[in-house]
Amino acid sequence: MSFGFPWGLLALGALVPLVAAYFLRRRQKPVVVSALFLWRRPSPRAEAGPRWERFTREASLLLEVLAVVAAALFLADVRWGDAARVRHLVLVVDGSLSMSARGPDGVTVLEQVRREAAARVESEEATQVTLLASGGTPRMLAGPEAEPSRALAALESFQAQGADHDPMPTLIWAQELAGAGRRVAFFTDVPPVNAALVPASVRWTALGAARGNVALVSAQRRDEGPTATVTLRVARFGEAPEEVDVRVRALPGAGAKAGTERVERVQLPEEGTATVRLTFQEAGDVEVSLPDDALPEDGQVRLPPAPMRPIAVALAQGLGAPEQTALERFLAVSPEVARGVEGSAMDVVLVLGPPGTDARVTVGAGGSPRTFVGPFFSEKGHPLLDDVQLAGVRWTAGDNPPGKPLVSAGDAVLVSEEADGRVHVNVDLSRSNVQRVSAWPVLLSNLVREARRTREGFPRRQLMLGEPLPVVTLAGARYALVGPGGSRPVFGAGEVTLSPPTGPGAYSLERDGDVVDTAQVLALDARESDLRERGRAEVPAREAGDDDAGGNAPGRARWPLVLLLAALVADFYLTRREPPGASGASAPSTGGAS
Repeated sequence: MSFGFPWGLLALGALVPLVAAYFLRRRQKPVVVSALFLWRRPSPRAEAGPRWERFTREASLLLEVLAVVAAALFLADVRWGDAARVRHLVLVVDGSLSMSARGPDGVTVLEQVRREAAARVESEEATQVTLLASGGTPRMLAGPEAEPSRALAALESFQAQGADHDPMPTLIWAQELAGAGRRVAFFTDVPPVNAALVPASVRWTALGAARGNVALVSAQRRDEGPTATVTLRVARFGEAPEEVDVRVRALPGAGAKAGTERVERVQLPEEGTATVRLTFQEAGDVEVSLPDDALPEDGQVRLPPAPMRPIAVALAQGLGAPEQTALERFLAVSPEVARGVEGSAMDVVLVLGPPGTDARVTVGAGGSPRTFVGPFFSEKGHPLLDDVQLAGVRWTAGDNPPGKPLVSAGDAVLVSEEADGRVHVNVDLSRSNVQRVSAWPVLLSNLVREARRTREGFPRRQLMLGEPLPVVTLAGARYALVGPGGSRPVFGAGEVTLSPPTGPGAYSLERDGDVVDTAQVLALDARESDLRERGRAEVPAREAGDDDAGGNAPGRARWPLVLLLAALVADFYLTRREPPGASGASAPSTGGAS
């Protein structure tokens, strides 16, 4: 016998006032008389008040005592026989993509884990099972303390498609769920790097095998008008073929009558990757596949159309003629921008204007002009100055603009940025040659790129497993990220970086229920595709656990409630009966004859 909640036994304290009430009487003793006239002069000293007497209803007392005991046993969650034994087993399964690798017999590591987990549950005679999946975000697949059949069923439907990660946070969570002194079983495909770092209560079981593998480590698609450009990177790990056929099939798009299929023979280096770049016209989804090997999942991707969303750029009134001409020449040849008109219905993202306006980027110089031929000092690492080379530039500037200096020459500020993101280009193009060198289009391209990052949606359309998911949201709206794992809210405004998605698939950003943009997470991870370090190992727990101690079996025993109800019903029928001799008249004692 055991108790799941021993504090429930405190209800037995109700026996003390119950027994005391049966000893203590607060009523006068009835006296049977022969005539009513004897009641005319009752004795003024009637017996009253509490009296200690012996039991008069022993059967009723025993039934009520039995009811109190039954209630206490139910509250204390009493267990008898097999129901009193509780064995809680916590299982942790590695959720990495490499768990889907196949051995020489064609059986995946995950299938071996399913068999081993079922055997472990049976050998441990577990009555409760908690099943966790490790990953960048640990997940509970079954439990806590679920029935073994439900936990094993959840493991059967589980698919390992996560990125490479550290399993220690999941193992720490598993230890907390198991409780002090309990063992945790961890199933993976790689032996621990250092067995001494494995938690003492964790039994580490590795069921992998070292294999060679050829994998896609990157796949990107870019659509410009009717042309789709697909860029692939293929890598070889270990003893794998040095040459491989990359099959790329473009499904027909809206304006095409038939699809296109190409097969590229690729020579793979021993270290590094080989790049394949193909273009298609009027293509729908593009399917890429490699020959099946140890891990087929990393050799197949599907790339949906990813059309470019051009940035709407407008030129404000008041620009000088040289600045107006130089900016219009750049906008005419840039494929990433679309001309807009300030104040029109088009959602203009970037406005270029003269100094003194509220344009996001001001171009021009005011005040006394000064010409510089160097040296120029640039803010290292700033994204606006990527690949901007000012060697050989003649730059004429005016009065210093507000904001933090990004490019300066002596005491003159040539490019500055304010706290709200506004950028000032302090240049007089009528006296400079900046617009004639490569620094000018590169600087403007960087400005367009940074403006793209402030536009609502996904800055990137294709991501690999394990990569954080950047999104851009607007203030005052409710956003949600919807993907294979369900929907989760997105908090924050502006540039928001979300944690890496738990699995591959299509993800959409919704604003107030409407889809704003979509992105594709591909089942590609170079670290998971490298199977050379996988193997088999068994690291037993260094601490002997007491898995039988404590714990609660699911539900409470119902027989105390049945016993309680039976005792109350029996006591009710016993007490409602009239006591013997109650048919004659009775009166308080008067001292007369009876």
